[in-house]
Amino acid sequence: MKRNCIQKAVAFTGISGSGKTSVIVKIANILQDEGYKIAIIKHDPKDKAMFDKEGKDSFKFSQTKADVVVTSPFKTTYFKPKPLDIKAIAKMVSPFDFLLVEGLKSLNLPRICICRGIVDEGYFDISDTIAIDHTIDKNILPKGVKLLNLNDTNQIVAWIKQNAKEMKV
Repeated sequence: MKRNCIQKAVAFTGISGSGKTSVIVKIANILQDEGYKIAIIKHDPKDKAMFDKEGKDSFKFSQTKADVVVTSPFKTTYFKPKPLDIKAIAKMVSPFDFLLVEGLKSLNLPRICICRGIVDEGYFDISDTIAIDHTIDKNILPKGVKLLNLNDTNQIVAWIKQNAKEMKV
């Protein structure tokens, strides 16, 4: 497939354990199979992600509060001990065709709320569409809300292609 010239972004939201990561992985794989370059940002609001294991050199380096880059023949990991805004992060991972963002509710991006098992109405006002599976009773959802089938990743990909927001990076 021909590469898209326009970089676009979309966000995913939902309660912990709703399946956001699983959906993003499936979507990323589909889009990459179609020839698109994908970048992913995951919000870690409780700062639980670790940079290597305690006692390892890279972990010790990260504890100095310096910017640390660990590179190998297969990947590069960049650790910065301060938050960056979305544009700075997007610039770091550019070029991409689609940027998939997990969380970061304050970003002004088209947003898919993932609901599996439990519905948290607090996400409705910040979401453009809701992806549900059979565990959710449609009657408890707001009237007129755009619904996606959580188990139909092709439908979700089509929504993303149509609704993702162009990013100026």
